[in-house]
Amino acid sequence: QVQLVESGGGLVQAGGSLRLSCAASGRTFSAYAGAWFRQAPGKEREFLAAISWSGDITVYALSVKGRFTISRDNAKNTVYLQMNSLKPEDTADYYCAADPSSHPGSSEYEYGYWGQGTQVTVSS
Repeated sequence: QVQLVESGGGLVQAGGSLRLSCAASGRTFSAYAGAWFRQAPGKEREFLAAISWSGDITVYALSVKGRFTISRDNAKNTVYLQMNSLKPEDTADYYCAADPSSHPGSSEYEYGYWGQGTQVTVSS
């Protein structure tokens, strides 16, 4: 079992930045692929970014590529999402996910472990 806890969400003005953190406990998180998704009210969950267990492979959704950066620190059992140039349409609940797979996939069905989410609100 892996437990995931997100932090770093909050209220930010458009054009600002936030860094989300996903702290993992339990099994060896360094062997897990990690990912970030988000879900806005009334919308389906949306893939944002994923990273391999080693950090050498990253995958991004086109909607955030160039603005968001996923990274990880296996010594701290943490995956990060740096979000820059935030827009009001980035407002959503952000979720961290993990799976004991070497492949950083973009489908939510590939991830068996999820955090509770952290809320991000971008004001115009």
